[in-house]
Amino acid sequence: MLRIPLIASLLLMGGPWFGAVMLFAAEVDSPTTDETVIVFDQVHVLPMDSERILPNQRVLVQGDRIIALAPADELAIPDGAMRIAGEGRYLLPGLAEMHGHVPPTVDFSGMPARYLDDVLLLYLAGGVTTVRGMLGHEHQLRLKDDIATGKRLGPTLYLAGPSFNQHTVTSPEQARERVRQHKAEGWDLLKIHPGLSLEQYQAIADEAKKQGIDFAGHVPEAVGIEQAIKLGSRTIDHLDGFMAALGGFDTPLTVQDMAELVALTKAHQVAVVPTQALWETIIGAANREQLENFDELKYMPARVLAGWQRYLDSASGAYYTGETAAIHAENRQRLLSALYQAGVTILMGTDAPQLYSVPGLSLRRELPLMAAAGMSHYDILRSGTVLVGEYFADLDTFGQVKKGHRADLLLVDGNPLDDLSVLYQPAGVMVRGQWLSRVDLDAKLAEIEAARVTENTER
Repeated sequence: MLRIPLIASLLLMGGPWFGAVMLFAAEVDSPTTDETVIVFDQVHVLPMDSERILPNQRVLVQGDRIIALAPADELAIPDGAMRIAGEGRYLLPGLAEMHGHVPPTVDFSGMPARYLDDVLLLYLAGGVTTVRGMLGHEHQLRLKDDIATGKRLGPTLYLAGPSFNQHTVTSPEQARERVRQHKAEGWDLLKIHPGLSLEQYQAIADEAKKQGIDFAGHVPEAVGIEQAIKLGSRTIDHLDGFMAALGGFDTPLTVQDMAELVALTKAHQVAVVPTQALWETIIGAANREQLENFDELKYMPARVLAGWQRYLDSASGAYYTGETAAIHAENRQRLLSALYQAGVTILMGTDAPQLYSVPGLSLRRELPLMAAAGMSHYDILRSGTVLVGEYFADLDTFGQVKKGHRADLLLVDGNPLDDLSVLYQPAGVMVRGQWLSRVDLDAKLAEIEAARVTENTER
């Protein structure tokens, strides 16, 4: 039923202070470098430790860390600091893409040479400062290090290695060896695709536990959602495993139908990455005219767009449900609502770049569907900030506006607790202490758009 080559092909297409200031000295670390302090001044802060707003704050950043947070009239601005005006604006942690993709670092399939850097910038332009990359390619670990050390601009990457599927796994013993290999190479998690046998999956799960590495992704048909949950998949991505088990592709589901699997997910503390907007497209439930008029498509290469159009023309994807697509989509929304109501951890993700999901900018398509499933604005924000920080807590400290946290920050012109759309055009984005103003972002986006026009003209 599940056709890996199509999915794989879609992925490829897409897919700083301290002068003489004494106020709150006990709360501010002495600088260990000569890096300039950056001050967000007189901002309303969403710290994301609870559903609250701290009005009229100063937030001090040095290097890649937040070093102080206090009311603006209680914390002085250090000499020589760079001040970012925040009057009337809101500051919150940068967002995460927990099922994203990063193109290969080498030329492939005739794609523009700049495509990788454009994808990284598009994530940032959408307020995404952390990406869990869910399909590894050669040289990506070097890319991850280059970004972390400032050699290349982009979101912080946590990367799955190359896929575990029926083409790459030949036996339980070879699967165990592959797990050990991925751990030794430095991948952050293992990516599961369909096609594995239950015995192979069990071997992967057991060896992953021994090696201390997560596995996550799809649910192979021969494994099933119950075994995937019980065997310890860190996340269930896309909800397909649930739909297959419940018969949700073509039959309306009730809350009672879903209750047992929802409870099992909660009991085993398995998180879910829904990617609802993309899958409405994949199953044929999205409006094609609306898809093809998304403004953000102007940032994507013609070759990518052509591939997306071919998918819609063919209407024959592995998960396509055609006439029952509306039922299928509603079941996914009903399931997301049930998972949320049960307290299952929901993590923000869109599976960009895939069908009509442009990196970073795809959040404007995903967040409304999360809200439509009954998630509060605060919990939607949590799904891309503090909960992601908790997920990666053994690797770094981030996800809140708090002293010691990584300086991944999003400055917006309104309160996202009232209106999520303020996230879509941020006044600026900070990634690991590097500030990109709206002017900076617009200039980079204009450059990408111009490059696309030139490429299309030359074709």
